[in-house]
Amino acid sequence: MRVACYIALILLALNGTTLISTTAPSVSDRLVAAALERTNHDVTYDGRYLSIPYPGGDVPEHLGVCTDVVIRSYRALGIDLQERVHEDMRAHFERYPSIWGLDRPDPNIDHRRVPNLRVYFKRHGFELAVTDDAGDYQPGDLVTWVLPGNLPHIGIVVDRRSADGSRPLVVH
Repeated sequence: MRVACYIALILLALNGTTLISTTAPSVSDRLVAAALERTNHDVTYDGRYLSIPYPGGDVPEHLGVCTDVVIRSYRALGIDLQERVHEDMRAHFERYPSIWGLDRPDPNIDHRRVPNLRVYFKRHGFELAVTDDAGDYQPGDLVTWVLPGNLPHIGIVVDRRSADGSRPLVVH
């Protein structure tokens, strides 16, 4: 699944935030900058369940998984995916994966699960066709894939390219 770089723009509009002038950095530029900034942090991979405040909750800064990169990058733009995913799951729980055997949404963890983020963005019309053309992936796009062991993963396409220039890089 690919999620378009215009997600942040749409979500900001839905949030009632006044959009900045066209002379300011674009939303996708800001998302890319936020994702690249995440690479300056020492974070230990830790996806365990933790109780966190709601809304605006986060696991400790030194812990995280791929979804936390996305969550923290969006939060730098004033977008709280914890709240957005939780509220959408409250209203449409049956449309989300039942992989975890839950009978109701859980704001501590739901937004930290790649399958839930995929459903959330797809439900809000941001899914794009998967393509093998690296040129189709734009800075600010979200991409998901499956790692060995059937582990779903997510990252943010940035404005940097592979050493040979053929592929965009992804912060994850």
